[in-house]
This record gives sequence, C-alpha cells and structure tokens, in this order.
Amino acid sequence: MQIFPVSFVGIFLFLSLDFSPIYCTFAPRMIVCIAEKPSVARDIARIIGANTQHQGYMEGNGYQVTWTYGHLCTLKEPHDYTPMWKSWSLSSLPMIPPRFGIKLIDQDSIHKQFAVIEKLMQAADSIVNCGDAGQEGELIQRWVMQKAQAKCPVKRLWISSMTDEAIREGFQQLKDQADYQPLYMAGLSRAIGDWLLGMNATRLYTLKYGQNRQVLSIGRVQTPTLALIVNRQKEINNFKPEPYWVLATIYRDTTFTATSGKFTSKEEGEKAFATIEGKPFTITKVEKKEGKEQPKPLYDLTSLQVDCNRKYGLSAEQTLNTIQSLYEHKLTTYPRVDTQFLPDDVYPKCPQTMNGLFQVKWAGKTPYADLIRPLGGKPLKKTKRVFDNSKVTDHHAIIPTGVIPNGLSDLEYKVYDLIARRFIAAFYPDCKFSTTTVLGEVDGIEFKVTGKEILEPGWRAVYETRDTKDEARESSDNTDNVDNTENLETQERTLPSFNKGESGEHTPTLTEKMTTPPPYYTEASLLRAMETAGKFVEDEELRAALKENGIGRPSSRAGIIETLFKRHYIRRERKRLVATETGIQLIDIIHEELLKSCELTGIWEKKLRDIEHRRYEPSQFIDELKEQVTQIVNQVLADTSNRHVAVVEEKEKKKRKQ
Repeated sequence: MQIFPVSFVGIFLFLSLDFSPIYCTFAPRMIVCIAEKPSVARDIARIIGANTQHQGYMEGNGYQVTWTYGHLCTLKEPHDYTPMWKSWSLSSLPMIPPRFGIKLIDQDSIHKQFAVIEKLMQAADSIVNCGDAGQEGELIQRWVMQKAQAKCPVKRLWISSMTDEAIREGFQQLKDQADYQPLYMAGLSRAIGDWLLGMNATRLYTLKYGQNRQVLSIGRVQTPTLALIVNRQKEINNFKPEPYWVLATIYRDTTFTATSGKFTSKEEGEKAFATIEGKPFTITKVEKKEGKEQPKPLYDLTSLQVDCNRKYGLSAEQTLNTIQSLYEHKLTTYPRVDTQFLPDDVYPKCPQTMNGLFQVKWAGKTPYADLIRPLGGKPLKKTKRVFDNSKVTDHHAIIPTGVIPNGLSDLEYKVYDLIARRFIAAFYPDCKFSTTTVLGEVDGIEFKVTGKEILEPGWRAVYETRDTKDEARESSDNTDNVDNTENLETQERTLPSFNKGESGEHTPTLTEKMTTPPPYYTEASLLRAMETAGKFVEDEELRAALKENGIGRPSSRAGIIETLFKRHYIRRERKRLVATETGIQLIDIIHEELLKSCELTGIWEKKLRDIEHRRYEPSQFIDELKEQVTQIVNQVLADTSNRHVAVVEEKEKKKRKQ
C-alpha cells in the first residue's frame, strides 16, 4: 500500500497557517481532472479517453473531467466576518480579520457546478489540477479544492499550449502539487494584500472625501496607474509652448540642418541666416557606415498588446481576450507571459510549427508560404536572442503552435498574423543597411543630413511594406517633449551622391517652431509605462524589482485599465487616455504618497517574487501590510481639512461612456 501526502489543508488561515501534511491511502480507481473552462475540459477529456458526457463533467478510462468558470471562489467580504462590517463606518476601520477565508461566488450557475465538483472530489482517489499554468490558475483551483474539502493526493498538469501533443506530454509528466506551493502562496498573499488595502482604503477615502455619494476606489495597482495618467495630463495642461527657430538650407534638393541646434530668439536666427545667405555651400565630409538590425524579439503579452493597440486600435483587454481565444483553440501558446524567449527544448519542434504555418490559408491565399520557403532545406537558425533557458521560468514567449487555423474572425486573424510573422522573422538573417552622414559648411556654420538605405532586407522581408513615417510615429509615441520631424523624414531615406569638397549655391531657410508638450498616454504607451515603472522610483532595489515585474502582472494590466474606465476616472478621446475631473481630484486628495506611487507596487512585487522563490515568509508580508494599512487609516482620520471629491453626475457618466 502506497502513502501519498496531501498538498493542501482546508481553508487557509494566515494567523494560524498550518501546512503540515495529511496522509491518506488509496488504490487508484478514479482520477478527477479539473480544468478552468468547459472548452479546455473537453479537449483534455478527448485526449485521455473520458468520452461519456454527464451533467457538469465527462467520464471514461478511469477519469472524470470537470471544470470551473474561472473563479468559483473569492475571499470573504467584510460582512462575512462580522455584521458590524456590513455598513460602511469610519469607526470600524481598519478591518483586519483574525483569519481569512474563502466563499463561493453567489451565482446559481457557480453553486450548481461546484456541487458537481465537490461530489466528484470527495469520492476521488486522486486529482489532477489542470488549471491555467500560472499564479492565477493555481489560486483558482486550489481554492476550489479547499472549498470542496478534498483529501486525496493532487498532481499538476503544467503545459504551455493546448495542442493534443502538449496535453499528452503533460499527462506523461505530471508534477507534484507540492512543487507549486510557493506559487500558490505568492498568489494567496497577493489576494489577501489587495483585500486589506482595497477594502480599507476604498471605504476610508469614500467616507472621508466622497460625501457618501461617490465611491472612491483605491487599489495597489489601479491608483499608481491612475497617477501616471493624471501626472502626465498635468504636465500637458501646465505646459507653456515656447518658440524656437531652426536654421536649414537646401542644397541639390536636399535639406541640411544646422548642427548648432535651435535658436531661442529670432534675432540670433536671423543673424545666422544673414551670415550664410549668398555664400557658397561646401561639402566637408561624407561618411558611410554599414550596420545590422536584428529581428524583433518574440512577443510577450505586453508587447503584443502594445502592437495591437498601435496598429489596430485594440484595447489591452480586447487583445487579451483574443489571444486567450487563440490559445484555447490550440493556435498559439500560453498568453499570460512576461518573457520574450524560448527554452532550448522548443527548438526541435520549430520546423513542425513552420510546416503548419506554410499551409495556413486566409482569403484564398497562403500568406506565409513564400516567407517560409527561403528557410527550407537547412536547419533553422538558433541564437541566444531567441533560445535562452535562463530567461524562461514557467512559460515561454507567445508563438504559433503549428495547428492550422480555420474559421478565424478578422480580429483573430490580425492578432494571429502578428504572432506568426514575428515567429518567422526570428529565424531570418539580420537586416543590413547603410547609414550615410553628410556634413556641409557655410562661413563657419556647419550643416548635416543623414540618410538610411536598406542593402539587404533580411527579416524585414517578412513584413508587408508600410509607411515608414507611421513606423517612426509608433516607435516614438511615448517620447517626451521632442520634435520628431527630422526622425520622421530621415527614416530609410536614400541621399544623392555627394563628394567631399564640392560646392555650390543653396537656399537657406529659417523656420519658427514651437516646443510641444509630452503626448497623452495611449493604451500602448501606458502598458509600456506600467511595464517599465522602475524609472519613476528612486530607490535602486525597488527599481530593480519593478524592472523585473512592473506595475501589476502582465495578465492583470488590461483589467486595471478597464477598471479605471468603469470607475469614470479616465476616458478615451480617440486613442488618448484622458483623466476625468474625478480622477484628477482623487489623486490630488491622496496625501499618502505611497498609495499613488510606483514604489508601493515595487515593494509588493519584490516581496511576492521572493515568496515564490521561498526567500520571504507570506505571514511576514501580511503582518507588514496590516501595519501599513493601520498607519494609512490613522493618517487619514487625523485629517481636519474639508477636502472632498466632486460627485460624477449621471449625464457626465453617459457622456464618458460614449
């Protein structure tokens, strides 16, 4: 008789955590597999032979396969701990439960499905956790198993794609649930931390500053994200344009710009203009340099969301939903990733993926066949830019699986096409180009022009011809107060042939321009700012944590942005994200800088990552947060000012929804 340790124990209790193992014995008879969605459960059931349909599960070959609908359980609400916390009152703050618990989400469909799961699990000899292979997926299924009071051993299916081959391989290499205990504890700590801060700070600010009519939602991620938008908007609103003058001259139909920079006064510019007018222009230097441009990295979730917003105007949430659908239809790998690399063991499977892409048809054409042909007949290139085990943890970059798509919507194809072309381009040679810099001079004043010529397109051949000005704008849409005119005009521009020492007539110009404010955030540039939030933090250690993690997780950033819309803190004006008056007032009224700074999430992310790697105790994380929340409550309660946030009128809400 074999002994198996159970990897979880009942409802978690953070003040009396007990993870000592419970042991049970069994002779294998029925294995219950639980997936995160019915569609995923059906695929798994088909592969393992559970082909008999029942209400809420499928059965066969010694397996019962059931499913959740994403989250079935949630942390208990304040009133579940004590009736005193049902009504909102400053006197009840801070709300810190002695022990945290979970409950079923109150929906009929969830109660019905959970009853099926509970019955199966309590009779099971073993369980296979088939939830999404990530922190959130781990949390979802652990809570369900705990709520169902399952007492048998648990294995973990951990796969990066939903292809038949991946599922088969995953079941042949099931992991011990205990291996993912640190991942679960990090997710659990995050959930409890968000509850402590969100529940207390939201009630605190609503009661103190919301006039009992305006709910002021405060969150660890949403508030610093809102602050980014508000602060940028204030920069724009407070920006005062200043004139400057640019001296240039046209020689042989080519515009050369003075290297001395901008003139801050018209008089200086006119003086320089008078100096060169009527005098010959002489070429003083012609320099050509050849360079190489490597293929772009493979996609992680954030970079895919950025490109989809820039190219197609998709919101982060639309992109996430679309790539999730492609994943569930086995067409792409797991989407909620923050790495742009592949492990070495994926390399042998890449020719098979290319073969699948070769056969893809869309609108009666084979869009990738001609792109893949040059790669045929020889081993695919393998470089550290693509394959690097040290840069991959739980999952690798988003790539196609090689399964041939059918019946894609136009939106799904657009996202799939980006991923497919990025994957194909990764195996192409570098783009080779020549940069030509020409210097000229008139009476001691130097001028310069730069041009770029593509010698061998390399990986750029994978992409259809696009307006280079559009590409330049995309690459600079998050640039601060700069004039990008020259950059836009010199992208891939071939210059005439110039010779050192040649001279001739020219036509000088003096152009007045105005300095411009930083651009409004778009979803693309906001996602990048959330990803690289470390640049807003002074502390070196916290900056390093944010460099690794950013504000929020890649999978949560789309939801955070949508929450800001739903709370009417921001609105869209075309692609721009604009803070509403309520959003601005909320950030202004928060005097506790930690709540609205990237530093707070930096502290959290570092500790949560340390919990994942067994370097930090979850109980210590929660204890420190309880103390922090208590301090925030005391500080706000001590505020004797009469500040408040304006109420959002219904007509204004309707206007913003439009």
